[in-house]
Amino acid sequence: IDALARAAQDPDSGIRLIGQARGAAEPDASRWPFVTPCAYALPSVAHLREEHFGPVLHVVRWGPGTAALSLDELIDQINATGHGLTLGVHTRIDTRAEHIARRVKVGNVYVNRGMTGAVVGSQPFGGQGLSGTGPKAGGPLYLPRFCTEQSVCINTAAAGGNAALMAGQG
Repeated sequence: IDALARAAQDPDSGIRLIGQARGAAEPDASRWPFVTPCAYALPSVAHLREEHFGPVLHVVRWGPGTAALSLDELIDQINATGHGLTLGVHTRIDTRAEHIARRVKVGNVYVNRGMTGAVVGSQPFGGQGLSGTGPKAGGPLYLPRFCTEQSVCINTAAAGGNAALMAGQG
């Protein structure tokens, strides 16, 4: 994240800090790392070289007046990063939102709403690719991840049959 902040200070990078939380007391950095919530405008998806874990929003604009990429080329660039936790889309065109959601390789797509606040139990949360750790938290395949399956097979015929059954106890 420090590299992103340094790049934002270089006017030639095209990266701009567009928002940062103010007024929150930062904890003692010698005890644990802290990242102030912030948002950066990036000129293209190519500037996303790594995934940042923390309250950091990356904004890449697409549409009239922006890069001359087609929507599918932009989605291909996003997919090529290998990271796919969450994608937020703001559009008034439903078919565009549906197209993006079908093609993009991310765990959660949010359309015309905030990108945080997934409630485990009602909306599974997790990523794909390098952002994934397996089944989504709160999803139907999540609990078995913590289970170990065991099969026990006993050949009772090898000992002359099931003794309890033959004694009338079974």
